[in-house]
Amino acid sequence: MDTLHFDVAVIGAGPGGYVAAIKASQMGKKVCLIEKGLLGGTCLNVGCIPTKTLISNAHVLHIVKNAAVFGIDIKGFDVDYSKSVKRKDEVIDKIRKGLEGLIKANQIEIIRGNAEFISNFEIKVKGEHPKMIKADKVIIASGSEPMKLSSIEPDHKMIFNSTSVLSMTELPKSMAIIGGGYIGCEFAALFKEYGVDVTIIEALDSIVQAQGKSVSEALTTAMNKRGVHIKLKQPLESYQKFDDHVVLKLADGTEIKAENVLVSVGRSVYTQGLGLEKTGIACGPRGEIMVNDHMETSVKGIYAIGDVTGKYMLAHVGSHQGVVAASCAAGKPTKMHYNAVPAVIFTDPEIGTIGMTLEAAQAEGYEAKVGKFPFQALGKSQAAMQTEGFAQIVVDAKTGKILGAQVVGHEASNLIAEIAIAIQNELTIECISETIHAHPTVAEAWHEAALMAQDMPIHMPPKNKK
Repeated sequence: MDTLHFDVAVIGAGPGGYVAAIKASQMGKKVCLIEKGLLGGTCLNVGCIPTKTLISNAHVLHIVKNAAVFGIDIKGFDVDYSKSVKRKDEVIDKIRKGLEGLIKANQIEIIRGNAEFISNFEIKVKGEHPKMIKADKVIIASGSEPMKLSSIEPDHKMIFNSTSVLSMTELPKSMAIIGGGYIGCEFAALFKEYGVDVTIIEALDSIVQAQGKSVSEALTTAMNKRGVHIKLKQPLESYQKFDDHVVLKLADGTEIKAENVLVSVGRSVYTQGLGLEKTGIACGPRGEIMVNDHMETSVKGIYAIGDVTGKYMLAHVGSHQGVVAASCAAGKPTKMHYNAVPAVIFTDPEIGTIGMTLEAAQAEGYEAKVGKFPFQALGKSQAAMQTEGFAQIVVDAKTGKILGAQVVGHEASNLIAEIAIAIQNELTIECISETIHAHPTVAEAWHEAALMAQDMPIHMPPKNKK
């Protein structure tokens, strides 16, 4: 077995791992990137990219179906979901090839196989070409996997998880989705656009609850309008499979019949086979690797990033953590911050959030208020017939500090970036309202929301003053 030495060894080639490897290499370190599966990790292969490719296909279908409203009459079009899946696979393959070229261009050695710690800085890579890796510093980026429910077991034929459902080439007439978080809601919007009768089953009292009351209520209304059935406060009690359908029994005795079921209740950290017990690395109650602000574990010189830390299971957070960890491993201390983390849900309508909700800000003791502006009042939204939703900014009434923002509607995924910059740079609400926003654009919603937060609306009626 060959023994190789590196300054930095990175375990896992997802959006956290490969970014960390590139950053460490840029800082002059000899780096290896160990990956047991496909380059790009969950995000590229069974997460962000494939789902958003399929959702983009569904968006085109939506435009075609509603083209008549714009005076364009389209007749006799066919929908072939299998071709959408084929396009999804082609997109992934193209990006993966580009990623491999990028990694090699940064003079990073890719080592294929399963990584297992033998000691703190010795890693055995098991595979077709076994190797022993000795490294001065190690960055763990092993990612996550779909969370399991004890009450139902995916067979990946009739009952799917968020990974196996991506390989489905023929859509059922009906689907029950267990879990009303962002993953479940994205799939619900996707499949409903293709004509599937969708039911969301959620154990909590609202869907996308983590995004706050106003966002949850807006998405619930939108889902109901599109014909998605939502069952709230209904944990799954049991299920029964038949030849051509599944029957789910809920806590209140209700039975839901569907041809297919998608179990989508979140993701859990993945450390299987890593041999962490041989390192003394401290883990939390969910198996997450504990880290400090430098992304360093309880073992000096070993870092962890991405989903395996259990902090924010978002690709862009993992990438930023990778930059921090690599910088620290290369001798340039850097701290991770989470005050300006945007999150996006690619439902229809889209959702973008950052920072605190109104409820969270008030719970933290802030004298918080909201400036909220509906897209219905925007000229550009009217012109594009994308009037659903709103943009709102959460503000500290005493100081004008921007605490958070939520946007529901067309292009929310892009719109949230403006507030991310504002929060990261500690701008006040006046900085938004005093910035000239181009007209006509949907970004004007932020300008108007900022004015609303200051009780100085321009394109909304003023509040009645006593």
